[in-house]
Amino acid sequence: MPKPKIYVTRRLPSEKDMKKLYEYCEVDLNERDEPPSREELLEHVKGKDGLLCLLTDKIDREVMDIAGSQLKVISTYSVGFDHIEVEEATKRGIYVTHTPGVLTDAVADHAMALMLAIARRLIEAHNCVKTKGCWRTWSPTFLLGEDVYGKTLGIIGLGRIGTAIAKRAKGFNMRILYYDIVRRERVEKELGVEYRPLDELLREADFVSINVALTKETYHMIGERELKLMKPSAYLINTARGAVVDTSALVKALREGWIAGAALDVFEEEPLPIDHPLTKMENVILTPHMAAHTEEFFREAAVTVAKEVLKALKGERPAYLANPEVYSTTKLRT
Repeated sequence: MPKPKIYVTRRLPSEKDMKKLYEYCEVDLNERDEPPSREELLEHVKGKDGLLCLLTDKIDREVMDIAGSQLKVISTYSVGFDHIEVEEATKRGIYVTHTPGVLTDAVADHAMALMLAIARRLIEAHNCVKTKGCWRTWSPTFLLGEDVYGKTLGIIGLGRIGTAIAKRAKGFNMRILYYDIVRRERVEKELGVEYRPLDELLREADFVSINVALTKETYHMIGERELKLMKPSAYLINTARGAVVDTSALVKALREGWIAGAALDVFEEEPLPIDHPLTKMENVILTPHMAAHTEEFFREAAVTVAKEVLKALKGERPAYLANPEVYSTTKLRT
């Protein structure tokens, strides 16, 4: 019996992670660190049973058309799956799986790192020492920052990552507010976090951390009106999805002093153009969508996506389906 064919758009962290895939499947692997071009992606998905991808790979109707009717599963190394046309996959009976949970700690750590870095102006200080030797010019007003300890943190989206951030913030004795479309009463009791409607959270928080998925409802959730509600001394932290924030409104807010600063790992346009207004601002810290980039995350994610692909190809139910409704459109396929 021929092995099922899969296309892997990026090398997994180690050959060990690839072993089970090679044992059961015929693997077509992009061995470069760079993502495949659109042309390469379309060429390599032809006739494949499975596809392993990352956020930078746009998996749309055209890709599914080219892959053909034998495509059974699309698995992504990420908690988010907005780069995949999930509804189209569901119509075709294709399982879409992702990796929730495995990146929780990595992203929560990064959000806290951004919060500390923007409040204490660490990037400015680092660059100052490297380029000007300006530690010699110390004065009481030099690179004046803000305390994080004891401040108020507003978390938008109290899911896995939001909860992990709240746990870390407790160590800084922060007062923690949250907004979510679902009340998290268990977490409220366990961590002492307080629910607030979004507008109230924005008015009260010294730091606002965004941790929601990108959906039709959350697109530009933070716009000009919301930014004007924040304190002039407050900071915005975004490790979720860039389009949750209206970038034009954010640039205006930063220029005109509606808020004190922003620390961003995600952007509406990725990669962010080098000449973008955000790259010119001193009250902004930018990282290239790498909050999850730890060895631990990629090891766990590799194991997860490999298991999910194999389950789907063997006719078993994947554990982390982004489209469980696929079962109403198709029977399990082998």
